Amino acid sequence: MTGVVSALVEAWQELRINKTRILLALVGVALSVAALTSVVGVGNLACEGFKSAAERNGGRSATLGLGVFGPTQADPQKLEEAYSGIIERYGIKYYSHLSPAQQSFQFPNGVQQVQLQVVDPGYGVIHRVDVSQGSWFAADDEDRLAPALVVSEAFYNAAGRPNLVTHPKVTLTGSQATTAVIIGVTPDPYPQSPPSAYMLTRAAERAGIGAMVGMGQFKLWVQDGQAEALKAAITSDLQQQFPGMQIQAERMDYASHGDPFAAVQLAVGGIAGLVLLLGAVGMLNISMVTVRYRVREIGIRRSFGATSQRIFLGVMMESVVATAVAGLAGVMLAVAVVKNPWIESKIAPDLTEYPAFPIEAAMLGLGAAILVGALAGAIPALVAVRVKVIDAIRF
Repeated sequence: MTGVVSALVEAWQELRINKTRILLALVGVALSVAALTSVVGVGNLACEGFKSAAERNGGRSATLGLGVFGPTQADPQKLEEAYSGIIERYGIKYYSHLSPAQQSFQFPNGVQQVQLQVVDPGYGVIHRVDVSQGSWFAADDEDRLAPALVVSEAFYNAAGRPNLVTHPKVTLTGSQATTAVIIGVTPDPYPQSPPSAYMLTRAAERAGIGAMVGMGQFKLWVQDGQAEALKAAITSDLQQQFPGMQIQAERMDYASHGDPFAAVQLAVGGIAGLVLLLGAVGMLNISMVTVRYRVREIGIRRSFGATSQRIFLGVMMESVVATAVAGLAGVMLAVAVVKNPWIESKIAPDLTEYPAFPIEAAMLGLGAAILVGALAGAIPALVAVRVKVIDAIRF
């Protein structure tokens, strides 16, 4: 232990003596580590952005979509009982109906058709629905006398952007006029998108929209490892209850056909490896030049009794300490770049909350710097060990 500590102290002293030359040499290492760490960090951020967008469209991994189809429509009450039995039997926590409908709403400028999605509270979790104002549905919202609505930004603008604290109301027109309450606002999926809204299943039934519920889809969010087994079990259960009908129990999420981010991660790994290789080659060249510069010094130390092990450890530790410091600086630079708000908004525009800088990227950058230092220092250290005293004096 004492030998290692003394080698570290000696390496640090050597760095201080040759600080100008070493500083210039380590700039390249620091930039290489910064590039390596930034590539991994940006790749992770991009994957999170792609994943968020995919989950909003198809659901989290793994989301199962259930449906019963046939020549005639399945009995809605029997279908609901079957879905309830599946939820209870398999302990499903997050589930939702999904039934599209067209509904007329009375706005200050007149009546307008709105795309309505009839869902359950679990839909917000399954599809990572972002609520910019107000809140998503709670379980007790189904018991409201006035149905709750979570509306899009376009709907909110058409309604006159009322204050949600005052529980603003909007009227559903048609054969059964109903007054609903806006409780939340979601961002528009794209610019100039038409007004849209979400309503809970039981509230839609009371408002006279429930006729379409049985024709929709039922979604479950389950663990990835259970998806295939549950698909087979649920299909069997529904087939027994609805003989002669076509049963659908398929994954709807982005990972239903494998990991779509594997290619991206492979590309990121290849770029990171190339950056690391370039940094290692540069550091090796600098270390070889440094040893040639110190041949006389090494020979004098050998003449005073320095062992081969001490010479080897001293030369290699000098490289390791230097690259560790450079690696730390490179990681800090990478964190500053990746966590820049402008970079985050451009790389992952679909995220509303950005993840912390991945600790594995920082550890990879610092570990790569130390590894490069060890490898780049080992070859020059072997050259230093082979230096003979008489040759060094003549140098």
